[in-house]
Amino acid sequence: MMIAQGDPRLAVIGRRLARVARVVPVMSSKGGVGKTLLSCLLALALSGRGARVGLLDLDVTNPTAHVVLGADLSKFPEEDRGVVPPLMGGVKFMSVAYYSGENPLPLRGWEIDNVVKEVLAVTIWGDLDFLVIDTPPGIGDEVLDVLSYFPKYEPLVVATPSPLTMASVKRLLKLLTEVVKGESIRVVENMARNDSSVIADLAKELHVKFLGKVRFDEDIDKVVGDVDALKRSRMYGDVSVIAERLLKE
Repeated sequence: MMIAQGDPRLAVIGRRLARVARVVPVMSSKGGVGKTLLSCLLALALSGRGARVGLLDLDVTNPTAHVVLGADLSKFPEEDRGVVPPLMGGVKFMSVAYYSGENPLPLRGWEIDNVVKEVLAVTIWGDLDFLVIDTPPGIGDEVLDVLSYFPKYEPLVVATPSPLTMASVKRLLKLLTEVVKGESIRVVENMARNDSSVIADLAKELHVKFLGKVRFDEDIDKVVGDVDALKRSRMYGDVSVIAERLLKE
């Protein structure tokens, strides 16, 4: 049964997010660009600099942030008039995976939207300086529905300079400039291997902010699932520079 437009959860979502200062949806035009890993490291880096941070995995059909952080899905978060996100490396973490486990969720359209509403309505964030959201990849209805529940947000687009991704990245950035102000849109080049300026040039062309590069880290897979080891990685060091720039804005 589809959810009516007068869904009472919408008002609850507004109250849950009332004390969140900045919402940063981490987005990508397609999968395989390291969006989830960068989302997790960004949340950890912001927290490491003293910010109060939440991390929300809303990739409903394929949540993987818990893998990066090493979260134990068998331990469901505490409940107190809602769900209290557990702390992972100083970050309040919530994921749809707490409900689905490692089982596939073959959901469609309104079913995905229903799950997103439910997670947003039950999660108690409290006071946050940043809520980092790992969004589904792509530019379809699933992503647009997720964004519609946040009255104000600052998209951070993860891109690689691959010719196979450039056209889709440009489409995503153009779409975002139609719904939010260009100065609130940010782009990060991930898995950078050389001195290419193609992502920075694209950001300049579309009048959005280029926050910098995150170098390819061939050792990062070895530390996935271990928060302390992640914080010692080269990739974390590069993401920390991105976090510092966000904090100064």
